[in-house]
Amino acid sequence: MKFTGKFIPLRIRQVIKMRKQEKSQGTVKRLIKTLFGFYPRMLPVTLVCIVFSALISSIPAIFMQNVIALIETSWQSGDWNAVGGQILSLVGILAAFYVIALASTTVFTQLMAIITQGALKKLREKMFNTMQGLPIKYFDQNNHGDIMSHYTNDIDTLRQMISQSFPQLLTTVITSLTVFCIMIYYSVWLALVVVAGVAVMLLITKKIGGSSARHFIRQQQALGKEEGFIEEMINGQKVVKVFCHEEESKADFDKINDLLFTESETANKYANTLGPILNNIGNVLYVVVALAGGLLLLSGVPNLSISGLSLSISVVVPFLNMTKQFSGGIGQVSHQINAVVMGIAGAERIFALLDQQPEADSGYVTLAQVKEENGMLVETKERTHMWAWKHPHQADGTVTYTRLTGDVRMMDVDFGYEKNKIVLHNITLYAEPGQKVAFVGATGAGKTTITNLLNRFYDIADGKIRYDGININKIKKSDLRRAIGIVLQDTNLFTGTVLDNIRYGRLDASDEDCISAAERVGADDFISRLPEGYHTLLTGNGANLSQGQRQLLAIARAAVADPPVMILDEATSSIDTRTEAIVQRGMDALMKGRTVFVIAHRLSTVKNSDVIMVLEHGRIIERGTHEKLLEEKGKYYQLYTGAFELE
Repeated sequence: MKFTGKFIPLRIRQVIKMRKQEKSQGTVKRLIKTLFGFYPRMLPVTLVCIVFSALISSIPAIFMQNVIALIETSWQSGDWNAVGGQILSLVGILAAFYVIALASTTVFTQLMAIITQGALKKLREKMFNTMQGLPIKYFDQNNHGDIMSHYTNDIDTLRQMISQSFPQLLTTVITSLTVFCIMIYYSVWLALVVVAGVAVMLLITKKIGGSSARHFIRQQQALGKEEGFIEEMINGQKVVKVFCHEEESKADFDKINDLLFTESETANKYANTLGPILNNIGNVLYVVVALAGGLLLLSGVPNLSISGLSLSISVVVPFLNMTKQFSGGIGQVSHQINAVVMGIAGAERIFALLDQQPEADSGYVTLAQVKEENGMLVETKERTHMWAWKHPHQADGTVTYTRLTGDVRMMDVDFGYEKNKIVLHNITLYAEPGQKVAFVGATGAGKTTITNLLNRFYDIADGKIRYDGININKIKKSDLRRAIGIVLQDTNLFTGTVLDNIRYGRLDASDEDCISAAERVGADDFISRLPEGYHTLLTGNGANLSQGQRQLLAIARAAVADPPVMILDEATSSIDTRTEAIVQRGMDALMKGRTVFVIAHRLSTVKNSDVIMVLEHGRIIERGTHEKLLEEKGKYYQLYTGAFELE
């Protein structure tokens, strides 16, 4: 049986509804506060212009009443000359007000354009800056396409709400309140008739508009899912074609697209139904007010008003125009509800991203460039290619420098991506400067997880990790990561020249440094044969290069960074045998004097390691040199003699 909200107890549904309303109200308050924070002077000026423009749009009813009253007086007295000048004076004043209103409207529309686009620009910057500070865990747990929709769909709905819906709502509310006050001033009886009609309009708006708003929010969520799916399909298009998965992909897309269609269709059905209904109710209300005014005039019922005016044509006729204006305002508000709800939903998603906790970093030990003077390490701004850990001691206010050598040790480390699910158990290893440590094991054994812990992409549950004798929790993460180079299996190249992509490893590297790094790893040969050599523009993650060439650039990028510790995560898995031989020669030169952690499925690439760690289910089950492990005839022996590939 399908579970629906009907089976949820009424009280629980009411509580859920209240919490959603409170959340929406909080979002609106925060959005307004954010806008005032961005434009503390410009926004108040804009609001004053909007209010002024709205008030002036309510004035014509007063002028019309005065003009008709003058005409009635002249008709009764027969003296038209006496009122002609007064009528022209009233028309002149009204024209002056309209000119001022036009200027006010022009000012606030121009200011709103600046505020809207400027606020969206700053929000995008804040989102991107926040995103750069988020931990890797966030991107592992959230669909990348859905994250992208924050910058596209959510920002666009917010744009529409700020630039159109908010000004129109404010204008309409002020105009409607002003018109209603004028109605009460002239005739309470006719005002009550209008209130009754408006009450019906509000009930219908709440019923139909509320349903429309719910489906518009679901449409926004479905749109995020669809964009996420499309992003996955674009990235995995080669895999789709290789496995002839086109039809299944179409079917999966159709399901998501059908959901988006259903929500969009339903939302727009409600929205498109609401407008005509309210317009026709407004027309009916116009007729009802006209009939009520006529009946009151004929019956001679005393007028109840603040103005003290008796009920006459000069009151009824302007009242009809005010009725049209008032009911039209209610209709405009209903039309903006959907845009406001979608904008609030978009703002909630944007603020949810901005509220994500940044990557925690309590480290205080930093990297410093040093030189040796009289047997002491001294910090310097000159580039010496000699680095040290700068360790301030709060107890006595002293600072000590520890030479950066690349000594890495893990002691009794436990780790789990979730607290109750430990995936690494009691990992202990020692990598002295210049040693090459290899990890082998089946997929899921924990090889890559160990290297993620060295970079502090994730923090351990128990145990200790030390770099040059310093607990890595004390080292500032950015400095720790600068001291560890990494080449991933999945290569990411950015839009820019070949030189730009190599220089990504160290932004202050010269062209000569980048070229030298490429030569060391054997990438210079293929780069020289590119149309513009090192200045060839790469786009689409290096789509115009082979997988092996892209991997060589990633290795050159790590080489130019020149860190004492290197992590090679399946670095040669996508390279053919001939290219692997070229890379291996470059890597051998690169690894001299460095601590290197190698993850490889090809056992032939780890034979010359100083120590090989065999992992299984998150535990180190064997360790030793290639020859020693073969003599033990354990798991490594089975893998090596059974197949040269783990998979």
